[in-house]
Amino acid sequence: MNAQPTAPLPSGPATTPAMKQPDSRLMAWYKAARPRSLTATYIPLTLAAVIAIDQGVFNLLRFVLSLIAALSLQIGANLVNEYFDYVRGADSEKQAGMGMVIKDAVLTPREVLYGAIASVGLGVILGLILAALSGPVLLLIGVGGVLVVILYTAGPLPLAYVGLGEISVFIFMGPLMVLGSYYVMARTLNWIPVLAALPVACLVAAILHANNVRDLEADRAVNKRTLAVIFGRNFARVEYFGLIGGAYIVLIVLVALDQMPWLTLAALITLQEARRLIQLTNQSEDTQVLHMVQGRTARLHRDFGVALIVGWLATLIINGLLHSL
Repeated sequence: MNAQPTAPLPSGPATTPAMKQPDSRLMAWYKAARPRSLTATYIPLTLAAVIAIDQGVFNLLRFVLSLIAALSLQIGANLVNEYFDYVRGADSEKQAGMGMVIKDAVLTPREVLYGAIASVGLGVILGLILAALSGPVLLLIGVGGVLVVILYTAGPLPLAYVGLGEISVFIFMGPLMVLGSYYVMARTLNWIPVLAALPVACLVAAILHANNVRDLEADRAVNKRTLAVIFGRNFARVEYFGLIGGAYIVLIVLVALDQMPWLTLAALITLQEARRLIQLTNQSEDTQVLHMVQGRTARLHRDFGVALIVGWLATLIINGLLHSL
């Protein structure tokens, strides 16, 4: 990762308060990694594993390596985001949010930057090993993923600051992440991982968008031009509804087209929670309420993904039992 500034590391847009002593340095880094956001990696890679099992190409070692690599890159992305949001002053107006370890004086900017370099570096090394084991397609996917990690909040035109956050997350933490993990095991391309990832991609983009809805006024104050800032709160509410509702619509369509097992419709058990989150987003502008919505959107992504994966696995078990009769 080569996003180090040439000037000495700034302390932020305002004077940094005296460093607090956290209960544990490990807990400080745990908070900085934003663990509740990591379902955005667990779910797509587990979905890829289930598809690989279904097609008889699952490889445990390669799956574990790809999971560690993807987690390293996502944690690195979280740390890069933490550092550059602070440097650009985007954290100065925030009242709530994940991380915020620099603003809260739990970790220094330099520590977070070096943590980001180490985390992204580990992901890149593992990615290169996996590319050597599988093929050049993974290298292309990996390069794109690393660029998104770095350029999301870094560089002269950060993706998160020009309304491209949701689009980049949808693509790289949805279809490309599932396809990449599947490719590591199968060493061939297939449309099923891409299609199966679409509902999950809608929800992972919804996590980010819920974050942007919560931070709308704070982002506007520092000219961080997310889609919510560019088009306003009413559009942001419609977008949230579209992303959440789109996950269920795409799932039903894929099952109807026989691209996914019908038992994956088990994910519909999360519809009530989805409806409630849409209502809260439409009815409230309170930062604390919207912070809660963001956390529950991450849990919705997790629960939807787990139900989908369990439904797929149940199909494999049932089919196996039927074939053994």
